[in-house]
Amino acid sequence: MQKNKSLKYLIFLVIIIFSARITTTYFVQRVDVHGDSMEPVMSDGEVYLMEKLTYRMHEPKRFDLIVFRYIYDDDSYYIKRVIGLPGETVQIIDGIIYIDGKLLEDPYGDYIEKPKRAADPVLLGDDEYFVLGDNRGSSSDSRDSDVGNVKKNQILGKVWIKIWQKQ
Repeated sequence: MQKNKSLKYLIFLVIIIFSARITTTYFVQRVDVHGDSMEPVMSDGEVYLMEKLTYRMHEPKRFDLIVFRYIYDDDSYYIKRVIGLPGETVQIIDGIIYIDGKLLEDPYGDYIEKPKRAADPVLLGDDEYFVLGDNRGSSSDSRDSDVGNVKKNQILGKVWIKIWQKQ
């Protein structure tokens, strides 16, 4: 009798571990915020869940908060806001973002003091996105050549819900 009970607990434990592994591999993943590049929306030390299904069904939309893999380090992830979509041309003139030559009404960011590589028109490929941090004065993003345009295969998921707030 005791052996049956132990076996049931073992099977239950294996199912829980297997379910947790499947969930974190295919559905959701914890994402920690490091730095102040997404202030005021996200703060250093906060923890969010990223969901992984949305972009398997449709493409990222403008202003989505995405998590993507840094191209030079598979263990580094960035959280940024989608600004430019595939096929568009992004340029920052006098601190303001233009998409295909038209002013972008951007409710999230502030004046961009340093446009960096976006001072010149940046043409996005068929699978590329232009991303910015909301704190435009303190963000390493698509304006920087070491981040550049983010390819679709770098995108891991969409920021979903805050699970831990900085105290």
